[in-house]
This record gives sequence, C-alpha cells and structure tokens, in this order.
Amino acid sequence: MQAHEARPEAAGPELAGGRGEDEVRETIRLIVLELAPNPDRSLGDDARLLDDLEYHSVALMELAFTLEDEFDLLPIDEATGRSIQRVRDVHEHVVGELRARAATEG
Repeated sequence: MQAHEARPEAAGPELAGGRGEDEVRETIRLIVLELAPNPDRSLGDDARLLDDLEYHSVALMELAFTLEDEFDLLPIDEATGRSIQRVRDVHEHVVGELRARAATEG
C-alpha cells in the first residue's frame, strides 16, 4: 500500500501545493505509519518515533526522503532532524515548511 497516494478530501487552510492542512496532516500520518518498523495505529501524535514506532537511522532517512518527495520539501538539516522526536514534530515541521512556502508564493 502506498499511503502517500491516499488523499483525503482537502480541509483546513490551504498550504503550498494546493492541499488543505488536514489533508497534509493525514498524509503525513499515513506515511509515518507505513514506514514505521512498528506501525502501531493505536498510537497518536505523541508517539515517539524511536521508542514507540521503533524507527532506526535507516528508517528515519527513508521517512525524511519520502516526506521531501511527497511535499517537495528541501532536505532537512541535521539540527532540525534531531529535534523531531514525535509524530507531532513531523507534522509541525512539514506543515511549517508548507506554510512558509505558501506565504512566499501567495
């Protein structure tokens, strides 16, 4: 299953790329779970990437590359990458990048 191909109906403020924020957040959640070594769907946004979903370095790199491709993001820098600990942090990073890009495009 290619989770990032599943696109829920757009809702919320529109971000760069013409997607609604709710759609972006749902796509992120699906990607995180699809790539997680332990894809426990009962865990919420506070799930820790390393401890709860059991991401390791290679899986984290794959997650970063997949998100970059899906949302046309610039590569993440090391300091930002290290600050992303939970699913919520992934959401905030991607949505923040898309908001910033929408502000410069609009």
